[in-house]
Amino acid sequence: MALQPAAGARDLNPREVEANRWLCEQLAGVYRMWGYAEVSPPAVERLETLEAGGSINDRELVRVAAAEPLGLRPEMTASIARAACTRLGQRPRPLRLWSAGSVFRTVEGETGPRFEERLQSGVELLGDGSSEPGAGDGELLLLLLACLRQLGINAAHRPVLLVGHHAVLTTLLGQVPEPQRLATRRALIQYDLLALAQLDLPGHQRLALQGLMRLRGDVEPVLYQLEQLLGPTPVLDQLAHTLKRLGPAAARQGVTLQLDPSFQPHFDLYDGLVLKLVCRGAEAPVAIASGGRYDALVSRFGGAATGLGFGVDVEAVRELLGTDATAPEPQGRVLVAWATAADLGPALDLLEQLHGAGQAAELHHQPCGSATEAEAIARQRLCREARWIQGSA
Repeated sequence: MALQPAAGARDLNPREVEANRWLCEQLAGVYRMWGYAEVSPPAVERLETLEAGGSINDRELVRVAAAEPLGLRPEMTASIARAACTRLGQRPRPLRLWSAGSVFRTVEGETGPRFEERLQSGVELLGDGSSEPGAGDGELLLLLLACLRQLGINAAHRPVLLVGHHAVLTTLLGQVPEPQRLATRRALIQYDLLALAQLDLPGHQRLALQGLMRLRGDVEPVLYQLEQLLGPTPVLDQLAHTLKRLGPAAARQGVTLQLDPSFQPHFDLYDGLVLKLVCRGAEAPVAIASGGRYDALVSRFGGAATGLGFGVDVEAVRELLGTDATAPEPQGRVLVAWATAADLGPALDLLEQLHGAGQAAELHHQPCGSATEAEAIARQRLCREARWIQGSA
């Protein structure tokens, strides 16, 4: 009999479970305030859906043994987009949805592939396809800031909101010869200077791309440099407008905005604005949220709508803030103890009375010799007090 969980899986103790639940409830309260309704996508989906039209590498999927090709969801966006375009297709747009649950991936470890499970909470905003892109982008970014406020993430955690745009990166790559574009894109996204140096490119173009790789930081200087490279474009104008509106709200919360034209999230789902929220952890940066716009993914499911959203890594937030800080102290329990077998019935009656009054209480299963012994057991069980029943014969 195996005594350890599968590699990559973890046993959570009661306090960690309480902290995860509390964090999900805090986020759910914000989502509801903004008009989002909860959905529950299936944990098991067809591989075709999970791959999202090739946007997610099938080597990262956890497969399920079944008569048809099935797997566990590595994220929730594809499943929700599918449902939005089919079962929820007649609902009025914009469609605001949120969900929370486990996601599963196969990741490369030091000893080979291993399974990974994480708890995620996030939102999806599906528009009508004709709405002003800046409206959805602006709502999504402000909603993320509202979530940070509710969770208590502030300047002390040194949050950085990293923003990029798929169209900007695609336009920049349009200047690279077609045979080298995929490798160049990979090198830029992975910040791999060595790989970029090995590409078969003219010297001046390689130098320009090396400069692009280092082009990230405060919004206005980066936008200026991008305008020098691309000239005036609607994409840059819209991006500048969105970030200008976001700037004051981010500054009030101590969130640093950073524009990075070569940034792309781990999953290649996105074709517009992309984002990642990173905080300073005790030992290293901690990524707690990511997402962006995925209009093309919606169209793959037959929808004419736009789509954008973000997911919050709940366990990363718990580890950042600390379990005790994210799990409010539970209501003090009462230990109901009894002296003899004749006292067990009255002890059970008292247990029911306490529960009926809304008081958490638990029953001790062995006879207890004295009130002092009962109090000692209560302290050991982390109960706030003991009720000892004696002399009921």
